[in-house]
This record gives sequence, structure tokens and C-alpha cells, in this order.
Amino acid sequence: MEQKKMLPDNPALRAYRHLFGLIGYPLGHSFSQSYFNGKFAREGLHDHFYEVFPLEAISWFPELLKLYPNLRGLNVTIPYKEQVIPYLDHLEEGAAQIGAVNVIRCIDGRCIGYNSDVHGFEQDLEEFLDGHRQEIASALVLGIGGAAKAVVYVLKKWGLPYRTVSRTAGSSDLLFEDLDAGHIRQSQLIINTTPLGMAPARDTLPQIPYEHLTREHFLYDLVYNPSSTLFMEMGQQRGAQVRNGLGMLYKQAEKAWEFWNSPIG
Repeated sequence: MEQKKMLPDNPALRAYRHLFGLIGYPLGHSFSQSYFNGKFAREGLHDHFYEVFPLEAISWFPELLKLYPNLRGLNVTIPYKEQVIPYLDHLEEGAAQIGAVNVIRCIDGRCIGYNSDVHGFEQDLEEFLDGHRQEIASALVLGIGGAAKAVVYVLKKWGLPYRTVSRTAGSSDLLFEDLDAGHIRQSQLIINTTPLGMAPARDTLPQIPYEHLTREHFLYDLVYNPSSTLFMEMGQQRGAQVRNGLGMLYKQAEKAWEFWNSPIG
């Protein structure tokens, strides 16, 4: 009989009064881990610690909570931003509207879901466009996952027309294979929400007709490692403005910290 895989137990983590972490799969280098443990060290929060928890299946989530009752908060990344929702006790209004969660607060035996991607993306995109928002006629959103939902939420809030692009028929407005010169010309803002180009798969990129990009285009890649993806480099070769997701990551991390520490009304 095949033995059931169990979540690795690290008793040392239970020594911290306030434990935080990241769930997703697979997990390599974690920005969040280095960011928050650095923050804890700078602010003298010696009873706080941040760990990564690669969950092979989201069904492991309840076991994680039982294993570490000192968990105070979690970040959520690919592929669980939507899958984790049924395991939560409550969704904050914004996360419920978006349909994706990237922050969980654990308090009084309850798990509350939030979305800080919206805040991080909106603030960082505003900086990137630097007053050029009115020049954008429409946008293309590459991907349809949890991160894409936060992006779409912001575009709707701005009243900016957009179309989503995926590889699967019926899951989006357009298929990658259908993109042509007209779609690119009409969409001065193109946002990659897929993991294509993320280390270690640095040689991958979304398949769009890059030859039709111009100096009028803005390419925003939610990927932050490497700092310059092939998606961005292809845009730069055509004179487009490009930006990676690192700024968004910093902004959403601080918003997550705010969620974990806000009063419960």
C-alpha cells in the first residue's frame, strides 16, 4: 500500500509566538520570507518568524493549521489563490468580489481571506504609467488565474477596457493563437499574469506577436525574478516601456502586514 505523504513537521517553528508563512507549490526562493524576516529583525520582533510551506495539494491546508497553532498569517501564491477559498471561514469584501485570496489571517481559530494584490498592482501600475493612463485605449491581460483576477478588478475600477488571453478555449476572451496585429495596436497596455519567464524557466515567454509592439506600448510583467524577463526584453527591443512586478510585491507585502495587524470589527 502506498504510504500517504505527510506535511513535514518542524517543531522549532512552534517556539515562535507569531508564525507567518507562504503556501503554494512548488516554492523556490521566497521574496516574502526574506522580506518579512528582515522586517522582523529590523523592528526587534524576535518572537515573529516567516517560513515557506510548499503544499503539494491544497487539501494539506487544514493539517498545516493543526501542526502550527501559532500561525498568525499566510501569503498564498500559485496555484492556490482560488483553491484555498473553500477552506476559509470568511472572505473580506474585496477578496470576495475578486474571487482570489493571497493573504490569510488566522485569529481566534478562524481563517479570514484578503487580497493585497489589488492594492499592490494598482499603486505600482499608476507609478509605471506616470500620467499616461489617459493615453491607454485598452489592455490585454495575459492569463486567467488568481493574479489575473486582481488585475482585472483594477482595470474595471479604472474603467479601462480590457480583454483576457489564455491557452484554453472558452476560458477567456481570446486565445494566444488568435492574437494579431490589430489586437496589439489597439491595446497599448499588456500585462503578463502568467508564470512564463519566471526563474528557473527564464527562456519562456507568452506567445504574442511582439513584432507589432511600438514605443506607445507599456508592458507590465507580474514576474519579478529575473528582474528582466524575455517578455520585457522583447518589448524593449521595440521601444516599449517595461516594468517587472517587484514594486507590486513590496506594496502588497506591506498591505498584507496591515491586514494581519488590523483590528477585527
